Amino acid sequence: MNILILGSGGREHAFAWKLAQSPLCDTLFVAPGNAGTAQVATNLPISYNDFPAVAQAIRDKEINLLIVGPEEPLVKGIVDFLRKQPDLVSLGIVGPDAQGAQLEGSKDFSKQFMLRYGIPTAASQTFTVDTLQEGLNYLEKHALPIVIKADGLAAGKGVIIAETVAEAQTAMRDMLDGQKFGAAGSKVVVEQFLRGIELSVFVLTDGVNYKILPEAKDYKRIGEGDTGPNTGGMGAVSPVVFASKSFLQKVEDKVVKPTLAGLQQEGINYQGFIFVGLMKVNGEPYVIEYNARMGDPETEVVLPRIQSDFAELMQATATGELDKLTVQVSPQTAVTTMLVSGGYPGDYVTGKIISDLERLEDVMAFHAGTLEKNGHVLTNGGRVLAITAQANSLENAVRKSQEAARIVQFDGKQYRKDIGLDLIRYSD
Repeated sequence: MNILILGSGGREHAFAWKLAQSPLCDTLFVAPGNAGTAQVATNLPISYNDFPAVAQAIRDKEINLLIVGPEEPLVKGIVDFLRKQPDLVSLGIVGPDAQGAQLEGSKDFSKQFMLRYGIPTAASQTFTVDTLQEGLNYLEKHALPIVIKADGLAAGKGVIIAETVAEAQTAMRDMLDGQKFGAAGSKVVVEQFLRGIELSVFVLTDGVNYKILPEAKDYKRIGEGDTGPNTGGMGAVSPVVFASKSFLQKVEDKVVKPTLAGLQQEGINYQGFIFVGLMKVNGEPYVIEYNARMGDPETEVVLPRIQSDFAELMQATATGELDKLTVQVSPQTAVTTMLVSGGYPGDYVTGKIISDLERLEDVMAFHAGTLEKNGHVLTNGGRVLAITAQANSLENAVRKSQEAARIVQFDGKQYRKDIGLDLIRYSD
C-alpha cells in the first residue's frame, strides 16, 4: 500500500523508518518531512495544516493509508475534512477526528471527561478572563505548589508549576489577561500538584479494540537534574523500571478501559493513538494529561522496541481489525538523548552544519529538526536529533546513547548528560 505520514519531527522519522521495513509498504511519503525522512521516504513540500493540499497529494500519490503525526492538524479537524471528500471514502486514517482530539486540544474538556468516567486525576478548577479575579482569590487558598495549565495547545510549554501564590497569580494573569499563549490560554486549569514519578503509556485503538504499546519516561526540562524551563522533551527511556506488571494492570483497568468506554459512550469514533501522561502516586496511577497522538521523543524509544509489522498495525487500526493482531515487544531497553540548538527552548539560530553522523554505529539518529541543503544536513529547529540506543541493560543503553551524542557535532549543540541515570539509581 501507499502510505503518507504528516509531520516533520523525530516522531515522523521514527514512523517512516519503521514503516519502510514492512513488506506491506509499497511507497512511503512524508509531508513535509526532514533530512532524515528523506533517507527512507519521499518528502512532499506540503504543510500539514494545508488540508486541501494534503487531500490533493492523497489523490495524486494514490495514498491508501494516512498517519497524522502532530496534534495541531488533528485538533484543527484534518480527519473531518478528509472524511467529507467523496472520492476519499476508502482512505484509511490513523488519527482521531476533531472531537476525539479534544482530549488533547482542551485541558478543560479532558478534565471534565475524566471526572465523568471516574478516571483518577488531580483535583482542578477552570477559570476564564471573566472569572480572573475569582481565580486569583482561589489561588490564595490553594496548597503549594500549584499547577497552572493553558487550556489549549501550547507546544508543550503551557504548564507552569508555581512554588508561590504570587508566581501562580502572575502565571494566571499572563495567560488570561496577557494572552501569553494566545487562544490556548483563553481558559486556565488550576490543578492540585501530585507528588510522584511520571511516565507515559501509549494506547493504539481502532475505536473498539486496543493494544497497549511499550511505556516510556521522558525528560521535559532543559537542564540536568530536571532544572530550568520545560521543553518538548530532552530524552526518553523504555521500558520504565518502576512500571511493574501489577502497576501497568492498574493503568489498564483504571485508566485505559474507562477512557475507551467513555469515548464510545460519547459517540466518538477514535481510531489512532492515545498518549496517557501518568503520575505514579503511592503505587496508584493518576492521569496528568491525554495526548491525541504519539509522544516525541517517546516514539523514538517505543518504536524500536516493537517487533511486529508496524504497517500491519497501522492498517488494522484504520480498518477496525486490531483484535486480529498481537504486538511483539523486544525485552531490550531503549534510551534516547535529544541534541538541541543552543538557546533552546528560548531563541536559537538554525542553519548550522551537522557533521559526523556517518561515524555513528549501532544507534539510530532520528532527525527532529533538520534540513538537507547543498549536500549538507543543517539544523532546522530547537530539537535537532534524537539519538536512540538499544541494549540488554539500561546502563549499556544509556552509555551507547550518550557516546553517540558526544560524536555528532554542530555549532551550539546542547544535550542532557543525565538521561536515564535516575532510573539506574531508582528504588521504590
